[in-house]
Amino acid sequence: MTVAAAAVALWHRAHIYKALACVVLALIGVQYLLSGGVLDRRSIETIFTINATRYADRSYRTHPRGLIIYGPATVPSLLGAGNASSTTTIPSISAKGVSNSSRSEPAPTRNLANGGIARELPVANSNATNNATTLPRCPLIPPNLVGPVVVSKLLPPSLSEMEKTFAEVKAGGTGRPADCVARHRVAIIIPFRDRLQHLQALLYNLHPILLRQQIDYQIFVIEQEGSGPFNRAMLMNVGYVEALKERIFDCFIFHDVDLLPEDDRNLYTCPEQPRHMSVAVDKFKYRLPYADLFGGVSAMSREHFQLVNGFSNVFWGWGGEDDDMANRIKAHGLHISRYPANVARYKMLLHKKEKANPKRYEFLKTGKKRFSTDGLANLQYELIDKRKPKLYTWLLVRLTPPQPS
Repeated sequence: MTVAAAAVALWHRAHIYKALACVVLALIGVQYLLSGGVLDRRSIETIFTINATRYADRSYRTHPRGLIIYGPATVPSLLGAGNASSTTTIPSISAKGVSNSSRSEPAPTRNLANGGIARELPVANSNATNNATTLPRCPLIPPNLVGPVVVSKLLPPSLSEMEKTFAEVKAGGTGRPADCVARHRVAIIIPFRDRLQHLQALLYNLHPILLRQQIDYQIFVIEQEGSGPFNRAMLMNVGYVEALKERIFDCFIFHDVDLLPEDDRNLYTCPEQPRHMSVAVDKFKYRLPYADLFGGVSAMSREHFQLVNGFSNVFWGWGGEDDDMANRIKAHGLHISRYPANVARYKMLLHKKEKANPKRYEFLKTGKKRFSTDGLANLQYELIDKRKPKLYTWLLVRLTPPQPS
């Protein structure tokens, strides 16, 4: 074969490969539409590879206080080489026994009895709803992601300074894209007590990431009144119930106040399977301590949280409630999904460790007997105060220990 003939053959082969690539991308698009908007691992990897050049030229932006530096992001595939073991492929499923119907009857304000958790309020005065006919739907991959961010643990600005900085955030810690309709309505639930500096740091780091991710979100800080043993799980149950009194959210992200995200590709969106988000934490040398870990930062759809009856209410003090939730997830035929460790990264702020719950192992062992009765079904609390400063919605609650069943 002559050199000229070989060159012509190579030219034709290159065009064949291009045509095949177009066919593959078209099939991925069809697959996405048929699966209701959930891309599988290979599809996501292809899209991020295509978008890599878009992010590669981003320049550094340094805040005057030196707290956060964005980019330039060297965006690898979202699924990253060598991280297959830390990633769970999310298949398309429908949860058994879950009703998608909604009712407009008002939810009770306190001391929820069995059945109160299924009540939902209609969306009122939602900009996203009003603009749905004029704005396009937001793209699957937010165009302004920068990838890895360098997070400092230095003292953040005061809340008043941050309020001036985050002009896009509205009262109550709400944010939504201005130029498109968000695909996800997300409630961020933060259990809280005596950690104001940590809360400032989290808000300062989290709001910019959420805004770039183009979700319709609201941050709820649920503070436990008094000085008794802290019940993180019960506060997250309260946050779920109280958030639904505001409007209907598609999913809920339960977020420890001392964890700061390091990569905005760790999407705070609605998972098809319960998602453990804080996979790699600096305190644990960016390694997952054990396979069933569901603590730190986690995301669940509204339907799945109802299905498992929320978190257990019996874990007063540190430890056990996340492992109990992992057991609930598995018992209901679900599984824990994760982004790879090179994306789902967090820094942990230093804090005094809570007193451990001495009965946590006993409660874990007997937890299956209480899955249907211990959680949202027997949640009791009193809402003492509620306010909406600019950067978050704050609720002060008094928890009532559930009666033994």
